[in-house]
Amino acid sequence: MLRSYFRENVRFTLRGVCRCLSTRALTKRIGEYSDQPEYPAIQDLSFKEKKKREFESWHDKIKLLSSVEEKLFEINMPKYYGYKTHMITDQKFPYNVLPLAQYATRTNFIEEFLPDAFEKLTEDSKIILQTLRGELEDIIGFELGGYKRLDNNMSPEEREEMITSSFVKGLHRVLINHLSNQYGHLNEIEVDFYPRHEAFWFLGGISPPPLVRKIKEGVEWQKPYANDPYDRNLQYIGRPYLALRHKHPLEPLAYVNLDNLDIKQDQIEIPQFKYDPLTLGYHTEQRHATTIPGFWPGELHEFGTISFQRRSHTLLRHTYSVTDDLQEAIHSQAIFASFAWLLGQACYQGFSVFNDLTYPLTTQTIITNGKKWSFYAYQLNTTLLHSDQVDINPRYNICWGTKELELFDHVDDTGKIHGLNEDVLARLITFYINTPKIREGVNLKPYLCKTETRVANILDEKRRVFMEQTYKHRASNRPRHRPVPELYLWEKFYKVDNNTRAMEPKRRPFELDKNMYKRRMDEHALEYIPRRERPGGPKSKPKFETTYYPNVRR
Repeated sequence: MLRSYFRENVRFTLRGVCRCLSTRALTKRIGEYSDQPEYPAIQDLSFKEKKKREFESWHDKIKLLSSVEEKLFEINMPKYYGYKTHMITDQKFPYNVLPLAQYATRTNFIEEFLPDAFEKLTEDSKIILQTLRGELEDIIGFELGGYKRLDNNMSPEEREEMITSSFVKGLHRVLINHLSNQYGHLNEIEVDFYPRHEAFWFLGGISPPPLVRKIKEGVEWQKPYANDPYDRNLQYIGRPYLALRHKHPLEPLAYVNLDNLDIKQDQIEIPQFKYDPLTLGYHTEQRHATTIPGFWPGELHEFGTISFQRRSHTLLRHTYSVTDDLQEAIHSQAIFASFAWLLGQACYQGFSVFNDLTYPLTTQTIITNGKKWSFYAYQLNTTLLHSDQVDINPRYNICWGTKELELFDHVDDTGKIHGLNEDVLARLITFYINTPKIREGVNLKPYLCKTETRVANILDEKRRVFMEQTYKHRASNRPRHRPVPELYLWEKFYKVDNNTRAMEPKRRPFELDKNMYKRRMDEHALEYIPRRERPGGPKSKPKFETTYYPNVRR
């Protein structure tokens, strides 16, 4: 009886299964079927295309991150010990550096004149100069003539920087006091003294070094990619005398449509400098990528208007450059300084070296030692310079600059100025009265979360504290408590070239087939939570602190 009951149940179950798996005519839903078959795109499975899709996925992740700090930190995520970067400073400009400066920043340089926007302000600046001339002459005579700084232990470069810094501050004070009544934006200016201007970007299109080419040619499947261009990591570090910031950006100098901007070789000149920056003498360092425009994210005055750059490096130029190319070196300095400062400002708006601008940014740069002045205006239109974009990107940046101008002939012992050049002071006033304005109908932060534009806006306290401390620590570039693992010469001789220590335990990274330079930022031991501090009791979990590295949350 039990057997028959079991048989009936099995038969009923199988009948239900068969009924469920039977094919039936389904009612056609709207939008469920198409008249023509649709197939997914066929992807190229070559090594080069796979890597390209991986990088594009990473670029999209950076674009979708919520805050400024997370976007900047994510660029450092692939490198636990930092990038091997070429260091570009405001104190070193080797011979023939102008082609590199233009190619590395994708800048079209226009010499001899400034944009039409400044010509409209020239008449006003000349009228203002007549009312300020007496006080400006007093500042020039006092700082550059009558006031002596007696310190015989200072080098000529240090003496020039000290005198110029004091002169620029005095000149700025006079101009602000007299112009702020007529030009209200000067009342809202934030002034930075010796700010930290840093910028990091990837430069593509550089020819691979011979060693890399030789290694690839020795591997069968990498032979087709032996001559592919390489990305070079560039890090700019500068400290101008003075930098002015406002809460609104300056108006564009050249009204261009960034969506339909096409390069025509007969209209612009951007040299193709495919050589490694090492060929010019730029050294490399292992460091984290830092992009800081002189302030931390969250500052309301986040758009730079004017920066005063030093030129003390010209005092030593004759010792390493026999050719008189000082003017090209000054132009290169202005291009690097302007591009780096605007790149930092763009990153604080949510853009990056992989996510391009949706509107142009503008700044004004002055290079001076008190007597000699050079004026520049720079418009940033693009930040895409890595290998995938360097040759196909239709956008380019623009820099206008003047040749070196002398403010006066000389100042005598009594402080009297001889041969004052009023055009220099008029150009300086023009830069000050160039008024920043609100960008009507432009979303300044299209790639930032509306509620978490910076880490300080994060509501989760643990995530906010973790990200704030981690970002600031990496931005400081302090050395790690353990040095970067390296292959010592005795190990190469006794372990790699000659296997003479076969019985020794294999503990070093190269013995375990580990490339430490591919270690990611999140590959580290977690912080242990003592038992008495665990929220759920001594024996509860988790045992380790949670990390909050950048992740897409919107």
